[in-house]
Parts: sequence; C-alpha cells; structure tokens
Amino acid sequence: MRRCAFSRGLFSLLAVAAILATGLLAPDACRAQGNDAGKTPTQSQADATDKPSQKDDQTSDGTTVRLRIRVTNSQDKPVGNASVYVRFNQPGGFLRKDKLAELSFKTNEDGSVKVPAVPQGKILIQVIAKGLHTYGKWYDIEKDQETIEIKLEAAPRWY
Repeated sequence: MRRCAFSRGLFSLLAVAAILATGLLAPDACRAQGNDAGKTPTQSQADATDKPSQKDDQTSDGTTVRLRIRVTNSQDKPVGNASVYVRFNQPGGFLRKDKLAELSFKTNEDGSVKVPAVPQGKILIQVIAKGLHTYGKWYDIEKDQETIEIKLEAAPRWY
C-alpha cells in the first residue's frame, strides 16, 4: 500500500515538473489568448498591424532599422506590383537557435515599399518583377532609417 502512494506522489511530481519545463522552454505555447473575444480574426489582425507593439520596435538588443525600398527599371521608371522579399536573422533567445525570418511585400505604383522595423545587420533583399531580371543582394544595414534604390534590368526576349 505504501509503495502505491509513493509512486502516485512521484508521478504527480514528474507531471508538475514537465508542465513547468514546457512553460520555460516554450513560453509562446503557454500564453493566454488576448481579450479579442468580440472581434473577428480580421479585425484583430488589422489592429495588430495598425499599432506596432513594443516588441516589433525593438529586438533584444534594441537596434532596429526602418527601410524604404524603391524599385525602378533601366529607364528610371518605377516598377509597380513587383514582389520584394526581405530576409534577416531573428534572434532565438534562451536555448533556441537564431532563425531566418522573411517578410514579403508588393511595390505600389511609384515602385516603393516601406518595411517595418527589422534588426540591424545583414539583410537579404530580393526583387522579382514580370519582364525584368530578378535581383538579390545582401546589405549591411546600420542606419536608423535608410532608403535603398534598386534598378532592375530588362530580361532578354526568348523566341
């Protein structure tokens, strides 16, 4: 009888330890849902994009950059509706590796894109537009706000 009570107590202790370990190693999984009960998912997403959180404005070391990317063709005309991909390393935190994060955008009619706060350092910018050569280059960004000019060359015609 004593052995059964001991093993039940040990099992309970292990279960509590497992729950605590999960909360420490994966805190995102243990967060409660926000107070958006009366809102639809699209309204919640719109609110999240309208008001950048403090986490978006600063990384763990507090160094972020706001970029503006301007895409033109070889005749210096703006390229609208071009796909712009911005890739950068996102810090992983305690017991996690850094991971490559990606943001994707479309240029507006004047060929520009405003990129939200990204960490300073090496950033990969890739641009794809119909009828133009694809573009990709690593940039080392250190200024607080920066405008990057990208000129795309015309693709050769294949018959």
